[in-house]
Amino acid sequence: MPVDNCPRCGGSGWIFRVVEDQEAVVRCRCDEETRAERFAARSGIPPLYENASTENYLLPKDNPIAHRALASVMLAVRTYAREYPAVEKPGLLLIGETGVGKTHLAVAALNGLIQRGFEGVFFDYQTLLDRIRSGYDRSSGSMDKEAYRLALDCEILLLDDLGAHRVTDWVEDTVASIITHRCNHRKPVIVTTNLPPPGQTTNSAKDSLSDRIGARAWSRLNEMCKIIPMPAVEDYRVRGRR
Repeated sequence: MPVDNCPRCGGSGWIFRVVEDQEAVVRCRCDEETRAERFAARSGIPPLYENASTENYLLPKDNPIAHRALASVMLAVRTYAREYPAVEKPGLLLIGETGVGKTHLAVAALNGLIQRGFEGVFFDYQTLLDRIRSGYDRSSGSMDKEAYRLALDCEILLLDDLGAHRVTDWVEDTVASIITHRCNHRKPVIVTTNLPPPGQTTNSAKDSLSDRIGARAWSRLNEMCKIIPMPAVEDYRVRGRR
């Protein structure tokens, strides 16, 4: 779509030129030139992460083992953003403890895709559920579909902190419907979570991701996402203040 206030075409999408004494009409490049900027403005990426990239992801300097492990993760994210959609699986699932930099890397991937002309939307998991729930009209049994439809149909969906919500049938059904729809239509999700995969809990009192979102949603995520476990390292926010 042409840009409304473009000084060259005035929003028409076309420019008149004289070529060899003949008047010609050519397509204006305003849409292509401003696409990434417009997509970024509509993405919902929080200001804290709007400039996140793999280039400014901070690797630990005083721990060689952690440095190598996180550098490998960073490279995997960079490769995904560069090669999508020619990737084996269309999504990413970053799993790790709080403070390892999952959100930074997830948004870095999304920003990289936006710069390449793909459109994506950032949702904090809790916020998405709250928006869907707040639009539900119990008296009529209908739902305001705006947030729900956006999560279903946007080109790329980033879900941050998946599973950070108590388990209810409503939550499980909502998450399963979003992830199943996106999997069936090969629409990618980029996901971060603090919860381990099923069978990998180290504390019997801690839920797995499958426990929180349901077995159906976990199965679909496993099918559609490259799973990237992140090593336990010093808190990324503490590291960034040094």
